[in-house]
Amino acid sequence: MLYHLLYPLAKYFYGFNVFRYVTFRSVYAAVTAFGLCLFLGGAVIAWMRAKQLGEKIRHDGPTSHNSKAGTPTMGGILILMTMVISILLWVRWDSKFLWLALFSIVWFGVIGFMDDFSKLTGILKSRGIPGSYKFVLQTIGAIIIVGWYLNILPDDFHSKTAITLPFFKYPLNLDVLYPFFAVLVIVSASNAVNLTDGLDGLAVGCTTFAAMAFVVVTYVSGNIKFSEYLKIINVPGAGEMTVVCAALVGAGLGFLWFNAHPAQIFMGDTGSLALGGLIGTIAVIVKQEMLLLIVGGIFVAEALSVIIQVTSFKMRGKRVFKMAPLHHHFELSGVPESKLIVRFWIVAIILTLLTLSTLKLR
Repeated sequence: MLYHLLYPLAKYFYGFNVFRYVTFRSVYAAVTAFGLCLFLGGAVIAWMRAKQLGEKIRHDGPTSHNSKAGTPTMGGILILMTMVISILLWVRWDSKFLWLALFSIVWFGVIGFMDDFSKLTGILKSRGIPGSYKFVLQTIGAIIIVGWYLNILPDDFHSKTAITLPFFKYPLNLDVLYPFFAVLVIVSASNAVNLTDGLDGLAVGCTTFAAMAFVVVTYVSGNIKFSEYLKIINVPGAGEMTVVCAALVGAGLGFLWFNAHPAQIFMGDTGSLALGGLIGTIAVIVKQEMLLLIVGGIFVAEALSVIIQVTSFKMRGKRVFKMAPLHHHFELSGVPESKLIVRFWIVAIILTLLTLSTLKLR
């Protein structure tokens, strides 16, 4: 919005010319989201406490989590609200990808909200939306996103069904398989972040680091000179997603201020499903779906641990891990929660750096 209001004034005062630059707007999108999160966080936590919107702890989980019972949850509302406000302020509204990203945030956020609300209010016996229903809703949203995305790409864009492979110079064309692949990426990303959300600051911290990587990836993907130099697919207009990623970084850091151990608020499925869905959507937009395997390595490991655990128990009647997802296994192995979180963050930072290195190593 600010671009459309203030950039035209550059012909009267040159200083307004800064609103033309994605880099400038990205920095202030992050600052705005962070500031809004800090400003509103205390009030949101107080309101949730007053409404008794507190977390219900799993009886089969680590006993150390019992002290977290009653901590306000559904705090993803704070992340999504501040992020959306910042995005609308700093992104160009004529961006064809803006509304796609916002749809992703709202769709997956609403699914998460319904799940959290049903748990908190006792509807559906406090278990939330059945997994099969949630998966169907996620898949419907992902199908809409992928269909919309393919429709708004330019007719002369020759890489509609191609993906970029890390460490390789040439893209891989999936042809008719691409829509199915893209839907899988978005749904998987949403669920993987959701599975990671089990410790104070773990999911939002790792998501923020992934978003930092995509700040760079979206910028170079939308810049024809950088994309040609780096031998990656240039997606016209994708540069505006840099502002979206920066807003996610700011909102994530702002929420982490309150969510760091010991957490004053949890983001719940409202936040985790939406953030994962957004990250997956952005990866699809810039044709960097495979990078999620690297930058989202923590999420991949968490999801795989659940798959391995369930498969092993069904086939052999034995568990591989003490408890899944993976972070609970380490908890039950005696690693203190605060140390475990920081170690996961360290791995996430290393994966972020490795992700950025793939842009050049081809």
